Amino acid sequence: MPTTQHISIDTDRCIGSGQCALTAPKTFTQDDEGFSALRPRAEDAPADPLVREAARACPVQAITVAED
Repeated sequence: MPTTQHISIDTDRCIGSGQCALTAPKTFTQDDEGFSALRPRAEDAPADPLVREAARACPVQAITVAED
């Protein structure tokens, strides 16, 4: 069974740098105000190594990734 990633974004911490959307565009996008948002069905998606890289690239560590 494939590993699933649970992704959350701390919207109070996000500054809208866009690093997540640049690093993992299949998972992250930016909302109308420029802040990070998850694409539909991305919150509990199959594991993608780019998601962890996007979390590391976030300058304010607003992204949390847990796997099960």
